[in-house]
Amino acid sequence: MKTTYVGTDLEAMSFAENYHRWILNELRPYLGKSLVEVGAGTGSFSELLLECRPTSLILVEPSEMVGKLRQTISPEKNGASIRIFDSSFRDVSDEIAAAKPDSVIYVNVLEHIEDDSAELSAVFDALTPGGRVFIFVPAHPWLYGAFDKSVGHFRRYRRTELEERTRAAGFNILVSKYFDFVGVAPWWIKYRLLRSATLEPKAVELYDRFAVPVTRAVESAITPPTGKNLLLIGERP
Repeated sequence: MKTTYVGTDLEAMSFAENYHRWILNELRPYLGKSLVEVGAGTGSFSELLLECRPTSLILVEPSEMVGKLRQTISPEKNGASIRIFDSSFRDVSDEIAAAKPDSVIYVNVLEHIEDDSAELSAVFDALTPGGRVFIFVPAHPWLYGAFDKSVGHFRRYRRTELEERTRAAGFNILVSKYFDFVGVAPWWIKYRLLRSATLEPKAVELYDRFAVPVTRAVESAITPPTGKNLLLIGERP
């Protein structure tokens, strides 16, 4: 099940190190040691995952970015055993299951998968008992615009919708929360009001440098009632 998606949004987001570290900080307390990152892109988030010192890291990337991913992530790094699959998760889920993963991670990826329910079921089957799925996706269908369509987003998620699909796959919900409330207004202006279809690396870099540290500090103290993204962690019983 190959995809024609070439990862434009993930490539631009490679400039957002503060943003990625913020996401990882939310995931870290729940991560195991045998990790799978689905839609690893060029490896910017993969490199951060390696800082958590996993024993193994499987990277799944079905787009043309897999070439850059292989250059970025060496076969053995930071003591972790690393495998890279140039495929979709469901096409290699049996091989991944044989590795007995305890954590499967989707950061800005699940929205690119048309049948997300089948994907989550495959993740459930691949995980060991007690294993966890980590999902970070764009929130609010009313924020869906030309950019989402241009990069192959099938949807932006309602919180209840994401929770229901995760539970239907068999998971218990450990964490479900909005993320990046400050980003809602500028996203609506740029991508709904002005109908932009581009995500400029420079704009990402500026937002990452100036807005993210402040927003992260606020959200560490106050749970936001809404946000540009959703973060969910589910556990296999």
